[in-house]
Amino acid sequence: MAKRDYYEVLGVTRDADAGAIKKAYRKLAVKYHPDKNPDNKAAEEKFKEAAEAYEVLSDPQKKGRYDRFGHAGMGQGGGGFNGGMTMEDIFSQFGDIFNDSPFESFFGSRGRSRGGATSRGQRGSNLRIKVALTLDEIENGVTKKIKVKKQITCNTCHGSGAKDSSSVSTCNTCRGSGFVRQVKNTFLGQMQTTTTCPTCNGSGQEITAKCTKCRGEGVNFGDETIEIEIPAGVEEGMQLSMRSAGNMGKNGGPSGDLLISIEEKPHEFLQREGNNVVFPLYVNFADAALGTSLEVPTINGRVKIKIPAGTQAGKIFRLKGKGLPSVQGYGKGDQLIHLNVWTPKDLSSEERKMLERMKELPNFQPNPKKGEKGFFERMKDYFA
Repeated sequence: MAKRDYYEVLGVTRDADAGAIKKAYRKLAVKYHPDKNPDNKAAEEKFKEAAEAYEVLSDPQKKGRYDRFGHAGMGQGGGGFNGGMTMEDIFSQFGDIFNDSPFESFFGSRGRSRGGATSRGQRGSNLRIKVALTLDEIENGVTKKIKVKKQITCNTCHGSGAKDSSSVSTCNTCRGSGFVRQVKNTFLGQMQTTTTCPTCNGSGQEITAKCTKCRGEGVNFGDETIEIEIPAGVEEGMQLSMRSAGNMGKNGGPSGDLLISIEEKPHEFLQREGNNVVFPLYVNFADAALGTSLEVPTINGRVKIKIPAGTQAGKIFRLKGKGLPSVQGYGKGDQLIHLNVWTPKDLSSEERKMLERMKELPNFQPNPKKGEKGFFERMKDYFA
């Protein structure tokens, strides 16, 4: 099913400011929050949809890409390639939108998952890479396998951060639950809130002896091969994202995102102008005057075009549909062929004599009116 427009999801106009966007999201999040709608799948989907829209529209860079490219500019799943946001993503990133408000009593300072536990651990940082594409790859879309050096789960402790199983004990502060309850005073009176345990960072466990390889972090650097699906029609400088493909989180926290910047490899013959491609075609004077048929390169091979007799320099021929597709799926551009008449620089004496004779002929004068001197004759009079 096609995704709804993010502005429509939040119920705001395209010129809405950050405050209006945040207010609209908060209203929807309160309405559809799982704690207020237990076991209501439709409400949960509305909650996720609103969070995904807010994730994009609250970030100036993502909002700019969305305004320009639509959902295709965000990658698959809206905010990223991996199928949209999970509940853990939402609570870890946006739970604090309810801080300092009476709604905090519902969700805690960072929000609770449906199981009742708080979001745990530290989110991993984002990674940025560049991917260079040919025009052929941009036209058709491409799947790239990229080896990325990143923080991955420690293969010694398997992410626990502990030296061994005997080095882990139940957290005394939260008694293994991963969260603690606090009472706060609000204008509505005392409200109970749920927050991540400050001692174990939400893991519910304390480490008495750290893993010697990762030093208790649960992650270390390693290589990972990631498969990236790049949609057709992307442009130089466009940024895509893959959710949770960045650095691994710590203490059970979610992974960061992988941000992919698009670069275009120069084509041997063609230049890109938006969704159109341009080819500068040079012909000699005789071919322009007499007409000819020539082969020209396109993204998908060579095609033959006809140059009519008497074609002037600067003429543009258009090959419909031979350009690049719109990243939003709104059709394809064209190939534009700019005709240039080649002027020789070094002439033999015989060639010079031939041109001297030709320029005196009436048909070789640029647009002379009947009874008037041609351009070259007027220039001779001017400099006489």
